Amino acid sequence: MATQLRRYEVAEGGLDRLVEWFPKIIPVREKYGFTVNFAYADRDTGEFVWSVSHPGDFTAAEADYAGSPERTAAFEGFDNPITAMHISMIEEVV
Repeated sequence: MATQLRRYEVAEGGLDRLVEWFPKIIPVREKYGFTVNFAYADRDTGEFVWSVSHPGDFTAAEADYAGSPERTAAFEGFDNPITAMHISMIEEVV
């Protein structure tokens, strides 16, 4: 299972908007074989941190998802407050 950690820096005042919107993307991810492991809003730092896994070829599934009409529709009309993304593949150690 490949797992990705995603940390987003969010513009001031935008964290609530991102938290409200985020559940809309989960079924889209699931359609492409992903599992959202967790999602946290860190109000002290203005970050949104979440993890997503895929049991197969993560890179291929990510490419299919990224170009999907479902993803495009989920982002339609969303005023995206993300100012920076820190994305890496991670491994469980405990």
